Amino acid sequence: MNDEYLKFAKEVAYEAGKIMLQYFKKDNGATYKQDKTIVTLADTKINDYLIQKVKETFPNHCVDGEEESFGKSNYVWVCDPIDGTAMYARHIPVSVFSLALVIDGKPKIGVVYDPFLDELYEAQEGKGAYKNNHRITVNELALEDKKAVSHFDMWPRVDSKVYDVIKELGEKTYFVSIGSIIRACMCVARGEFVAGIFPGTKHKNCDIAAAKIIVEEAGGTVTNFWGEEQRYDQDIEGAIITNGKVHEEIVETIRKCLKNENFELSRKN
Repeated sequence: MNDEYLKFAKEVAYEAGKIMLQYFKKDNGATYKQDKTIVTLADTKINDYLIQKVKETFPNHCVDGEEESFGKSNYVWVCDPIDGTAMYARHIPVSVFSLALVIDGKPKIGVVYDPFLDELYEAQEGKGAYKNNHRITVNELALEDKKAVSHFDMWPRVDSKVYDVIKELGEKTYFVSIGSIIRACMCVARGEFVAGIFPGTKHKNCDIAAAKIIVEEAGGTVTNFWGEEQRYDQDIEGAIITNGKVHEEIVETIRKCLKNENFELSRKN
C-alpha cells in the first residue's frame, strides 16, 4: 500500500510544481496573514488541489495543510504548499513543495519537489531516500570540518537566547539561511549541509514532516529541539536536522545555552 501512497504523493507534487511555475513570474497575489507571513494564490490553489485529491482518492484520510486543513483521521497528509513563500512572492527561486503521509503521528511517506530545478526528493519507511530516482545520503562531516555548512531558520516568536546557540555553534560551523527550511533539509539529506536548526513551533509540523523521513532514510537524524522524538500531526517543539554525527553536539549546546530560560520552546514543568 505504501507504493500507492508514494505514487499519489509524487503526482500531487508534480501538479503543485506546475502551479508554482504558473504564478512565479507574474503577480502572484501575495497577501499577509495575521501572523505577518505571506500567502500567495499558488499556496491556496495547491492546498485546495491536495484536499480535492485526498477526498477523491483516500476519503478516510485527512489533510493538514499550512493554508487549510480537512477532516480528522490518524492518516494525515501533512503539506506545506510552498515553503519559502517570502522568497517565492519576490520571484526568488528557492521555494519547494512538501507533502508527507503521517500515520499515528509518524511520517511514513515523504516527497519534496523543487520545480525550478525539477528535483523530486522522495522516501518511504525502510526503503532509503532518493532524488530523481538516485539514492542520496547525508555526509559524515564534523561541525569543525572546513567544508561544514549549517542552516538556521528564523522564528520571530522565539526568545533571543536561541541566537546564543547560533553564536556558539558558529564558532565551529558556517551558518547560512537560504529562505526555505525544507530546501535546507534536502541539502542535509544529499550531503551538502551538516545540519539545520529550526525553532518553529505552531503548525510547523507542515515544514518538517516530509523532511523527517527523507533525511532519516538518507542516514541522518531529526528530532525536536531537545533531541527527542515528536509527533508530526500536531504542533512541534522545533526541529534539529542533522547528518547524525553532529546531532548530540548541537542538542547539548542548545541545552546549555537555554538552561532555565523561559521562552516558547521551554517545558512547563
